[in-house]
Amino acid sequence: MTMTDPIADMLTRIRNAIMVGHSYVVVPGSKMKSAIAKILRDEGFIENYNVTKDRPQPMIRIWLKYAGDKKDRRSVITGLKRVSKPGRRVYAGKKDIPWVLSGMGIAVLSTSRGIMTGKKARRLGIGGEVLCHIW
Repeated sequence: MTMTDPIADMLTRIRNAIMVGHSYVVVPGSKMKSAIAKILRDEGFIENYNVTKDRPQPMIRIWLKYAGDKKDRRSVITGLKRVSKPGRRVYAGKKDIPWVLSGMGIAVLSTSRGIMTGKKARRLGIGGEVLCHIW
């Protein structure tokens, strides 16, 4: 069975794993999902990730990051929102790249130079498709 929105599936799996307090989550792999996981790691939202070389499809294991001690353990990721969907694509020019929670979160964009954060796209002066917001 084919999936119509694999990025939304990845974000939903992360959201569900955070709600029940799992230490990691496994999602089906792709180049775009690996790039999004790399951005999440570089921005400090997750501990780490790795890509397995399984057949027929690689899997991405994402270790979630929590703050506080065992009693008051809270996830670093407060929210995830898919912006551009298969039924409604959302594009932003270089001047229209959204700020997520006044700079406290990140916008992930797909640009002509690859997947990157909104801050990096602003610095490079390029726009693209707004994939998701993470805060």
